[in-house]
Amino acid sequence: MSELSQTAGSAPSLAAQYRKFVYRRVFWLSVLLAALVVAVAINVAVGPSGMGLSKLIAGLIDPSTMDTVERLILWDIRLPFALMAVCVGACLGLAGAEMQTVLNNPLASPSTMGVMYAATLGASLAIVLRAEVLGIPENYIIPFCAFAGAMAAMVLIQFLSRLFGATVNTVVLFGIAMVFALEALVQLIQFAADSDSLQQIVFWTMGSLSRASWEKVGIVSLIFLACVPFSIRHMWKMTILRGGEDYARSFGVSVDRLGLIVLLRVSVLTAGAVAFTGVLGFVGLVGPHIARMAFGEDHRFYLPGSALAGAFILATASIFSKTLVPGVMVPEGIVTALIGIPIFLGLLVTQRRRGG
Repeated sequence: MSELSQTAGSAPSLAAQYRKFVYRRVFWLSVLLAALVVAVAINVAVGPSGMGLSKLIAGLIDPSTMDTVERLILWDIRLPFALMAVCVGACLGLAGAEMQTVLNNPLASPSTMGVMYAATLGASLAIVLRAEVLGIPENYIIPFCAFAGAMAAMVLIQFLSRLFGATVNTVVLFGIAMVFALEALVQLIQFAADSDSLQQIVFWTMGSLSRASWEKVGIVSLIFLACVPFSIRHMWKMTILRGGEDYARSFGVSVDRLGLIVLLRVSVLTAGAVAFTGVLGFVGLVGPHIARMAFGEDHRFYLPGSALAGAFILATASIFSKTLVPGVMVPEGIVTALIGIPIFLGLLVTQRRRGG
């Protein structure tokens, strides 16, 4: 009788613990979202034109308070620039989180599978050959070829892994082999390119948000929003998968099919993000690690946390890119590498001390 009483008394306690668990993670998601909003506001405010914050806020509420040049700077340059950082960072953060889950590898990222290098190869070919594809506008030929290259690489990896056995280790090994092969091909193109093409290829590989426009922000946003419902649909399966493949199969999860679908979604997110910006490393690697430390392996919180962390990292990198060297905008790909390496090493040391 006393045991039944203890059991009955423990039920509310478990419910209270679960509510506390959920509230704590919602709180940290709110903190991360607030930090992202602040970073975007600073990113919009920072620039060589010297417009004050009060003028920017007034211009956002009522554009008629600004003259023509100020409206152009705010609405056609700074806002698309800042929002592009959010969209691209969210895509890479979400892609990195899903890739680390299905590959069961904390070092996995969109660049691990060679997707970014394949995009670089596609963009390099478009620059060198000055390709004209199916009547696509000139400004979109390079992003289109970068997107096509990334998708082709992902399809090739999936085909080869299916041909020789679609285990996780097989996919990772094919991805690593693809990275080295694509790097060699890009270097070969750079060696054969003329000086103008070489300059364009090198600048593209540095990764920059300077090509941002409202139209490109809309395209990347649509890609992200189109992938989110599928991520939500698979979040419980991916949470179960973190317990191990055998554990997931015992719940009826088709691990191979889930991995194939998720990796295809990751390739779409990555290709859509880097097609307009070039290579932006470490965002898809560091963002998921920050989210995992804050939210654990529950993908209801881990996936949105990774997207927010990725967006915050790239928005912060964008601020540094405009302030590191006065009067010069350093490509964001250089900044993400410079700040991403020490952050990533710090996260690894912290996790190791915690026994992670």
